[in-house]
Amino acid sequence: MFEALGFIWIIPIIFIVISAAFIVKQQTAVIIERFGKLQSIRQAGLQFKIPLVDRIAGHISLKIQQLDVIVETKTKDDVFVHLKISVQFLIRKDHVEDAFYKLQNPHEQITAFIFDVVRAEVPKMGLDDVFEKKEEIALAIQRDLKQAMLNYGYDIIKALVTDIDPDENVKIAMNRINAAEREKTAAQHEGDAERILIVERAKAEAESKRLQGQGIADQRREIARGLEESMVILNRAGINSQEASALIVITQHYDTLQSIGGDTKSNLILLPNNPNAASSMLNDMVTSLVAANKIKDASKKD
Repeated sequence: MFEALGFIWIIPIIFIVISAAFIVKQQTAVIIERFGKLQSIRQAGLQFKIPLVDRIAGHISLKIQQLDVIVETKTKDDVFVHLKISVQFLIRKDHVEDAFYKLQNPHEQITAFIFDVVRAEVPKMGLDDVFEKKEEIALAIQRDLKQAMLNYGYDIIKALVTDIDPDENVKIAMNRINAAEREKTAAQHEGDAERILIVERAKAEAESKRLQGQGIADQRREIARGLEESMVILNRAGINSQEASALIVITQHYDTLQSIGGDTKSNLILLPNNPNAASSMLNDMVTSLVAANKIKDASKKD
C-alpha cells in the first residue's frame, strides 16, 4: 500500500520536472514571465523555469527577416505607380525586451513607416527619375526606417525597391515613345548612309568622267599620230595625198560598220553604207579643203 502511494507521488514530480525544462532553438529568444512580469530572456540551449510560477510568454526570432510592401503613390508628373519595397530586418539581441513589449504588431509598424517615407520622396520625382533614382529611394527608406525602429529594438539591414509598376496606359505610352525614338534614330542613320552613298557615287562618276575624257584625248592623239604615219607610208609607196586620204577614209568607214555590227548592245546609228558613200565623203572633204586653200591664198595676196 505504501508502495502504491509512493508511486502516485512520483507521477506529479515527474510532470513538474518535465514542465520545468524546455529547449530554446538556435537564433531564438524566449520571454519568461513570472506572474505577468518579465522574469528573464532565455537564449539557445536547454533551459529551466519554475513550474506553475514561470510561463513562456513568447518566442522571438533573431534571424534576418524580410517584409515585402506594395506602395501606391503619385509622381511629380501626376502618374500613379506601384512600388514594391523589400525590407530586411532583425531584432537586436540586447533589445529583445523592447521588440517584444513595445510594438503590438511590428510588421504593421514597419509598413506604416515605409508608406510614409515613399509618399514623401516619390512625389518629388518625375516618372523617369523614379526609375533612375530607385537606389536613392531605397537609401531614404533604410535611413529613416532604421532611425525610427532602433527605439523598438529592430535593426534595418537593407531596403530595396524591387519593382516599379506604372499604370498600364502609361506603360503603353512609354513603349510608343521608345519605339518612336528608335525609329527616328534608324531613319537618321539610313539618311546618313544614303547621303554617303550619293557623295561617293558622285565622286566615282566625276573620276570616271575625268578618266573617260583623258582616254578620249589619248585616243584622238593616237589616231592623229596613226594617220600621220599612214600618210607617210602611203606617200613612200607612190600614192599621192588625195588617194591616201580616200583609202584611209574608206578603211575607217568599213571598220566602223564592222564594229557597230559586232556589238549587239550598241545603239542604232544610221550611216551611208553603199559603195559610193566613202567616195562621196572624200569628195566633200576634198572640196572643202580646196575651198579653204583658195580663201587662204586670197587673203595672203591682199
